[in-house]
This record gives sequence, structure tokens and C-alpha cells, in this order.
Amino acid sequence: MKLTLDNPESVAAPFGDRFAHVARLELGGGGALLVLSGQVAVDDSGAVVAPGDMAAQAERIFEIVGGLLAAHGAGFGDVLHVRTFLTDLSQLGDYAVVRRKVFPGKPPASTTVEVNRLFLPGAVLEVEVTAASR
Repeated sequence: MKLTLDNPESVAAPFGDRFAHVARLELGGGGALLVLSGQVAVDDSGAVVAPGDMAAQAERIFEIVGGLLAAHGAGFGDVLHVRTFLTDLSQLGDYAVVRRKVFPGKPPASTTVEVNRLFLPGAVLEVEVTAASR
């Protein structure tokens, strides 16, 4: 097995280059396991998009996740698990509407938890994804 840590050029670099956006583990037979770092709704300069707006942040996060997956030959249909961190569980419905658009059929395995806060002021949502690539 071979492990590659990657920051695709299609997505803004992580804050301070402190981590990799994607850990790719080659599984043999051409397949790979993709583990994406938690993504928050930021623009290319690192500013929070739509502070406090759960739905708008979900849209931006899944746009970023889609770019990371595509850079590794995968898409939303290849997602195995989604881990979601919300700062206000009462806004889960706003997130769910966006998520249903991204995963219109049978959704992947999932974990959702409420947290006190996220590392960027105004960020109300963080999403981690694990996927398979062919």
C-alpha cells in the first residue's frame, strides 16, 4: 500500500499549509481510499463564506469537497462516509436540504454531532468525507 498526502491546485491551500486536504491510500487493483480533512466554507483567500448561514456554508463546503474528490478521480457517488460538525443542531434541516441535493439516492454512512464552536469565527459547519476512488 502507498500513502500520498495531497493539496490539489483546484482547491485553495489549507491554512498555513498545516495539513493535507486529502490522504490517499492506494489499495491495489487501481482502487484507493480517500480521506478528506474537515472542510469549512471559505473562499480562495480563506475568508468564511456567509458567516452564520448553514445552507450557504453547506453549498460551499460541498463545492470544495467535489473539487477534492474530482482531483482524485472520484465523485459524490463514491463517498463512503460523511462526518458533520454543526454549531447548532437546530439548523440540521438547513444542512439536510443541501446534503440531499448532493446525495439524491441512498446516502452514505454518516455521523453528525453538535460542537460548541469551530476554529473560524462565523463558521457553523465542518464536513469530513471518506471516499473510494477507482
